[in-house]
Amino acid sequence: MADYLQVSTATPTRDQAVALARSVVAERLAAGAQIIGPVTSAFWHDGEFGTGEEWQLLLKTTAARYPDLETHILKHHPWPNPELAAVPIEAGSEGCLSWISANTTPAG
Repeated sequence: MADYLQVSTATPTRDQAVALARSVVAERLAAGAQIIGPVTSAFWHDGEFGTGEEWQLLLKTTAARYPDLETHILKHHPWPNPELAAVPIEAGSEGCLSWISANTTPAG
């Protein structure tokens, strides 16, 4: 079942998270997106420790669509080097996995 992925990223604002989620789902790069936030993050950036508020996106896609999803996120993300991580969905209901497949198939 590792043909399915949950991809995460984060944005600085809710509006940016919604815009990014809408664009990847509209392009069928992800079947769906969930936005969680605000969340507090602690991180190293440019050699300095920091904390900040972010909005997390969880995206459901297939391994086959991941390269195009990554390209899209990197192009449209407000940060030049955003967090972008994918983890395999090791198990899921048949209905959910079928939904991911059906909704990440390119249109036309």
